[in-house]
Amino acid sequence: MTDAIELYYWPTPNGWKISIALEEMGLPYNLNLVNIGAGDQFAPEFLAIAPNNRMPAILDPDGPDGKPVSIFESGAILQYLARKTGLFYGETARDHIEVDQWLMWQMGGLGPMAGQAHHFLKYAPSMEPPHDLPYAKDRYRNETGRLLSVLNKRLAGRDFVAGNFFSIADMAIWPWASLWEGQEQDTSAMPDLLAYLDRCYARDGVKRAVAWPRNCAAICRTTKLRKKYCLGKRVNLRKAVFNLMAAQP
Repeated sequence: MTDAIELYYWPTPNGWKISIALEEMGLPYNLNLVNIGAGDQFAPEFLAIAPNNRMPAILDPDGPDGKPVSIFESGAILQYLARKTGLFYGETARDHIEVDQWLMWQMGGLGPMAGQAHHFLKYAPSMEPPHDLPYAKDRYRNETGRLLSVLNKRLAGRDFVAGNFFSIADMAIWPWASLWEGQEQDTSAMPDLLAYLDRCYARDGVKRAVAWPRNCAAICRTTKLRKKYCLGKRVNLRKAVFNLMAAQP
């Protein structure tokens, strides 16, 4: 593969899932920052590939049959990249089942519940006026704790969630589980979870994917760099790509 994938991204757990996948798979990609704090996710050129106005999204110029394809939803992107490369999905049908069910567990459980925990524990109380809601805090803190406990049990005797191989399910789970402190979780009784988090982070691809983009907000405050990287200032460049896609039958 020679043509770079366009990654539309902001440094959140959902964004990290795809940067981890691209780094681990060794795929060339261009980073397009979608500054969700500035509303870039509502730009028409972004909505053309991500109609739910959520990042991440990708545009692969070398999609099925050699034609460009755009994909939104992080789980769908991970599955697409795994099928495209033949990597991080296991080797057997049973492997695929294990990977898929834990990927769906993250998409439908850990991600949404941990996200709500972050919102009600951190962001809502700091709003003006403050929204300090004990019921919501307890509900999402407790449900996140239950899910992390499920994960800890699953990891007993296993290096990764699908068995002894690192998979796209781990790429989806690690970014959310690694933020357990912000979710106000007590992991003292979850040794397998903590060992797993360290095991995943020891991978070079994971480190690269989550380290350097942490300065995205600073990039978007710097005019010169914003022109180079930020979606909101790259409309003309993006139009050429979207026109290419529209020309395909």
